[in-house]
Amino acid sequence: MDMKKNIIALVLQCLILLFAVKSNAQVESAPDISNAPEITEETISVSSDLAKSLLWEISGKDLESPSFLYGTIHMIPKDDFFITPATQLAFDQVEQVTFEIDMDEMTDFSALFSLLGQLMMKDGKSIKDLVSAEDYTLIKEHFEALGLPFFLFDKVKPMILTTFASGDMGSDMSTGKIVSYEMEFNEMAKNKEFETLGLETMAFQMSMFDSIPYQAQADMLVETVKSESQVDTTSSQFDEMVELYKAQDIQGMISYMSGEEGFESYEDFLLTLRNKNWIPIMEGMMQKKRTFFAVGAGHLAGENGVIKLLESRGYTLTPKP
Repeated sequence: MDMKKNIIALVLQCLILLFAVKSNAQVESAPDISNAPEITEETISVSSDLAKSLLWEISGKDLESPSFLYGTIHMIPKDDFFITPATQLAFDQVEQVTFEIDMDEMTDFSALFSLLGQLMMKDGKSIKDLVSAEDYTLIKEHFEALGLPFFLFDKVKPMILTTFASGDMGSDMSTGKIVSYEMEFNEMAKNKEFETLGLETMAFQMSMFDSIPYQAQADMLVETVKSESQVDTTSSQFDEMVELYKAQDIQGMISYMSGEEGFESYEDFLLTLRNKNWIPIMEGMMQKKRTFFAVGAGHLAGENGVIKLLESRGYTLTPKP
């Protein structure tokens, strides 16, 4: 897992969570939400220009009552999953929950079926056209070792294949060793009979793959497959991300996930433009109902992060670690 893959992971949540929804529909036991890291003065100190907090209260401007913004991590070991008392209190105060994509849409198989065409590369392109013969054999053998006959996926967009290149991650999600904040918040919303909404659609997220050249996607797929053989490195980087998350260091997370040189234009499209698109949608939702927004933590920090963008619109954002 390298820097590029970390950035892309933020926009592949629909596919990651779809896999999780299908394979982890029945988890033996819910993750423990009482093991939140201890909150200390150091924890709430400012990292760069933002406090270390995953939860932010949105108030002011024309809001009669506050809404809340929460930064998620799409995959985390069950033993590291936590919900702070402040987060539980905020959740109890709202009337609806909004994700990047409405979780109900992700379980609507008629909607999923309509997206099948967007899985494929245009103009009849195939993975074989984009990589060397040696790398093609490597990719083919990797996926077939996961039980996936590769001839069925040869024309699928490489970025989508990258998502599923880690068989261990998929297995861990199916057994409940890896959990998703979105899935847990969605279950909490159902228990409270809250309406759930989305800031964008799966069709929109799928369309974003076409903004990245297939060759760049294929190069990333090769990198990912090769990195899967370096278990220690992959695990170490995932562990680093989890530790930053547990420290609620959203500034540190976005710095860690920054794209490599030459990748900045994709980062702008995958993060910045989406953040800006979300703001008027969030405003409309908050004006109607108290809303709990749960989006990837990488969207919160930075000059073009959701926190700064909301502040620029006249709202007050208050950390609630």
